[in-house]
Amino acid sequence: MPLPLPRGETGPAVSTGRRSLAVALLSGAVGAVVVLLASGRPWAGGTASVGGGSLPLVADGQDITGAPAALAIVGLAALVAVFAVRRSGRLLVSALLALSGAGAAVTAYLGASDSTALDEKAATTTGDATAAAAALTHTAWPYVTAVGGLLILLAGLLALFRGRKWPAMSGRYERDGSPRPRKAPRVAPDPERPEELWKALDRGEDPTRDA
Repeated sequence: MPLPLPRGETGPAVSTGRRSLAVALLSGAVGAVVVLLASGRPWAGGTASVGGGSLPLVADGQDITGAPAALAIVGLAALVAVFAVRRSGRLLVSALLALSGAGAAVTAYLGASDSTALDEKAATTTGDATAAAAALTHTAWPYVTAVGGLLILLAGLLALFRGRKWPAMSGRYERDGSPRPRKAPRVAPDPERPEELWKALDRGEDPTRDA
């Protein structure tokens, strides 16, 4: 059964709103998953000199910065909350969603060339606080994480500029402000009606007896 069109909106406007809603849901969910998965992959590698030899070192995204994963979780929560609020509340949550995506993308990009985590691992491995990692290499996973953050940002921007056309979770259960019809007052049955006489006989009463 097709849903009724919102007041003041035409069919094409509703169709555009539904498309933007679908794109926002898909990009936000996919972006969050990409960030969470990619931030757990190796971002950088190197070696630490130990006793005339070298030991390999690997740092994943969580070692370098936990911000993208944390912001992706915040973005997921904001994406769900967008449909639980209306008006100014929806604008605030949409802004939080967009900022979460932007923050995840920026922190992932800045962590792409960060070697601090490798230096810390080199110091721990060698027991020398001044040791630094050598033969540094970097992978593409930070940039994959940044792309995931941009997808979350896209979802937030769509929510900001198109979210007013989207439905809310509890929309069908909320009152529309119109007065509720009053129930008709209950009228006592007429004891003289034939069906009421038969009901009285079924109950073992004498319908001819005065009350």
